[in-house]
Amino acid sequence: MTLQDYLYYFILPVLTLSVILLFIRFVKGPSISDRVVSLDLHITTGIGIISIYSIINDQPTFLDIAMILALIAFLGTIAFSYYIEKKEKNE
Repeated sequence: MTLQDYLYYFILPVLTLSVILLFIRFVKGPSISDRVVSLDLHITTGIGIISIYSIINDQPTFLDIAMILALIAFLGTIAFSYYIEKKEKNE
């Protein structure tokens, strides 16, 4: 079994299942924190899919896109935690 077979037949179905489960959590999430965490995990899963696509098609340019997306997700999580902290101080 080669690396491409492993990526096609094991990793991509697992990432697809995780996207489906994360979407359910995003829709059903009882609080805004659950939805933000779900969205952050969606972005992380998307980074994994982009990385696999980059490996399979031998295009390292997509890894740069994945790194930029990771940075945006990180900054979004930091911004949300800052918002939650300010909200708790005001109460």
